[in-house]
Amino acid sequence: MLEINLLTESDRDRWEWLARGKDTYFEVERSDDDYERTWRRLLDDEHVRGIGAGLDGGMVGIAHYVFHAGIWSAGRCYLADLFVDAEVRRRGVATAVMEWVARDAEEHGFPSLYWNTVEDAPARRLYDKVGRFHQGLILYTYRRNPSRASARR
Repeated sequence: MLEINLLTESDRDRWEWLARGKDTYFEVERSDDDYERTWRRLLDDEHVRGIGAGLDGGMVGIAHYVFHAGIWSAGRCYLADLFVDAEVRRRGVATAVMEWVARDAEEHGFPSLYWNTVEDAPARRLYDKVGRFHQGLILYTYRRNPSRASARR
């Protein structure tokens, strides 16, 4: 049976194993301090949330999301991370997690849920079913030039 709950202190070891698995999959390197800092934020920050999905008594998936203000409408929810153990993929865990996050966000006054993914991600099959793809939408991220002095205000 699938159970989804907010993360608690007792979830720390399994959460970190899954978080490191996600980072390995996406070739992201983080320090031990990064995992510790994020874990504290997931438990202590009212706008940053983390959940674990358990199947048959063991945690097999995690999601991290953040609530934030919207400019033109009510608040928004950004799904920052979603990862399911490869051993249990294609069994509905990720779909259930996304539905849980959407419901939690709406219950807290953040009815708009959105996320990003890489173009060739295997999860696109799921995302194309549950989400609305915005053809032509391009995501930019700011790349800071460390050699240039920051502008004064």
